[in-house]
Amino acid sequence: MRKFNVNVNGKSYVVEVDEVGAETAAPAPVAAAAAPVAVAAAPAGGSIVKAPMPGLVLRFGAENGATVKKGDKIVVLEAMKMENDIVANADGKVTFLVKPGDNVVSGADLASIN
Repeated sequence: MRKFNVNVNGKSYVVEVDEVGAETAAPAPVAAAAAPVAVAAAPAGGSIVKAPMPGLVLRFGAENGATVKKGDKIVVLEAMKMENDIVANADGKVTFLVKPGDNVVSGADLASIN
């Protein structure tokens, strides 16, 4: 039996708590979260498209090496069970720095547009 002081609405109480099975119970295993991937280096001189939030790269909206215009959808990023369209921030040839299935952190480089 262990004793604890508990404050509720400004009033202090002493409570006793039985620790049942603490000696025999093993902690439950915790599944490791998928680590964000390291991304490839961006080509020099390009405009970088960054992830606005952490998420999972679902698919591309253009082929790698395709010519895109500012505002074209280039990446679909899943965050909090929602699909978010990430658009080109400049005109040019897109080079993806991630691949579908990658987990990315907020601010990660997704693509370079030259």
